[in-house]
Amino acid sequence: MNHDALQNKALAVLLALVTIAFAWILLPYYGAIFWAVILGILFAPLQRHLVMRFGRRRNLAALTTLLVCLLVAVLPVIVTSALLVQEGASLYQRIESGQLDIAGYVEHGKNMLPAFAQHGLDNLGMGNLEGLRDKITKWATQGSQVLASQAFSFGQGTFEFLVSFGIMTYLLYFFLREGADIARRVRMAVPLPEQQKRRLQLKFQRVVRATVKGNVVVAITQGALGGFIFWVLDIPSALIWGVLMAFLSLLPAVGAGIVWAPVAAYFLLTGAILPGVILAAFGVLVIGLVDNLLRPILVGKDTRMPDYLILVSTLGGLTVFGLNGFVIGPLIAALFLSSWTIFAESRPQVQLPS
Repeated sequence: MNHDALQNKALAVLLALVTIAFAWILLPYYGAIFWAVILGILFAPLQRHLVMRFGRRRNLAALTTLLVCLLVAVLPVIVTSALLVQEGASLYQRIESGQLDIAGYVEHGKNMLPAFAQHGLDNLGMGNLEGLRDKITKWATQGSQVLASQAFSFGQGTFEFLVSFGIMTYLLYFFLREGADIARRVRMAVPLPEQQKRRLQLKFQRVVRATVKGNVVVAITQGALGGFIFWVLDIPSALIWGVLMAFLSLLPAVGAGIVWAPVAAYFLLTGAILPGVILAAFGVLVIGLVDNLLRPILVGKDTRMPDYLILVSTLGGLTVFGLNGFVIGPLIAALFLSSWTIFAESRPQVQLPS
């Protein structure tokens, strides 16, 4: 065997081993590292702008960008999470004490349906009212119990959270300050033609910005509007419903309507005409139009993937990576498509017989 070829193979094996080992020791804090990278990409334009404004003083620009990032992106998430845990604990207590009678709402709603609708529910196997009441009550109790348990475990995990938050903040500062140099070194080390590396880098950046800046901003806006109208109409646990609508807005073909539409229908069926009309009109004209108005502005057409691919990759990412998966899933799917497109374009074109 050629001596140079043997050395190259030995170096490749060594690189693979040390890379796996390095990833292994970073695994406990992969979430903090991941979000430091994501936020670094999102706030890189602001960092470049401030560098020019501050006379190329990168340390001052990075510190200012970091403070803006914490105030705009991180602090609202922490505050909302704390309020959500408290709301979940309160909801669980109301269900356990019988103050919130979900089963009664289900029974009352079914009785208000026309005869043909009740007959249709019977044909679909949903006519067993007791079973349906028990299932809905069980789901609500389990969901609120999970949130309530987080209130207890939050104190136990405070140290771990602070460590992860400190790591993310520390890395984010350096990613903001040295991000361009780091990206350049990584690109130089990748053994691909420069044009292909540039395409993959651009795709990575565009998908991150499209997923977080576009999809997440749209979802947060829809969730905030949904929670607001629920609060105005004095619907219990408006914050929880708002967060649920924001989460469902991330999924194509699902959307926030799966939450507000049944509530509006319940109002109308039970004779609360004005709240039902207000909620339905607000859902269609305000919440429903946010996606059509904001998404084209925040997400470029060249970064859009088919809705079915976004749905599957988002659900798969959430299953494998937890909450971080709503970004990791679509990102992997986009890089998968880009890599195979580059590979197909690099292959000799074969004319297939017609």
